[in-house]
Amino acid sequence: MATQPRFVVLEDHPLVRDALAGQLLAQFDDAVIVYSGQSVADSIVEIATHGADCIVLDLDLSDGRNPVANVLDLAETQIPILIVSALGDQATIRGTLVAGAMSFVSKQAESAEMMEAVKSTLAGEPFTSREVAAALLSSPATTSVALSDQERRAMVLYASGLKMRAVARRMGVTEGTAQEYIKRVRAKYMKAGTPVPTKTDMYRMARNEGLVP
Repeated sequence: MATQPRFVVLEDHPLVRDALAGQLLAQFDDAVIVYSGQSVADSIVEIATHGADCIVLDLDLSDGRNPVANVLDLAETQIPILIVSALGDQATIRGTLVAGAMSFVSKQAESAEMMEAVKSTLAGEPFTSREVAAALLSSPATTSVALSDQERRAMVLYASGLKMRAVARRMGVTEGTAQEYIKRVRAKYMKAGTPVPTKTDMYRMARNEGLVP
């Protein structure tokens, strides 16, 4: 865990944003708030300038963007992302976790659980609050064709807008391996009679399957 943790707080409601920042400063005496606001683009600029150890992100920033797209952009900074948000639909939760969020805690969680999530994220250990885990378990991820976990992950990342090289980097595999996963996904849907020849087709299918919002 960083000795002087640096936080980015992305939240569109000023009162909630100030409360989150206040909790972090109270828990970590030497904490630094690198950025506090609702602009993903501005936060990335500040991260590039000052660095950060944890991004605390609300999914609904009232910016008109898909929350998965925001996570994809922030994940490029390679800073661990902790989502603190009201529970959305399972597709949104799954999509953001696949896109690169490390942890997800509900806004309904107690302060102690919130701080446990922050400490875990700072330590590089994923954390999922009980309510979020229960929501995912109540509707496990299934698709109309049998995809492996890696194929499903590649499909979500690629369909969400990442180029193949970025998909490979996010998955920790070679670009050729990532291409092979996407090729298998396309072959399986083709065999099932629901071809997904383009990235747009794949996004529509992933959305229909409940994998992305």
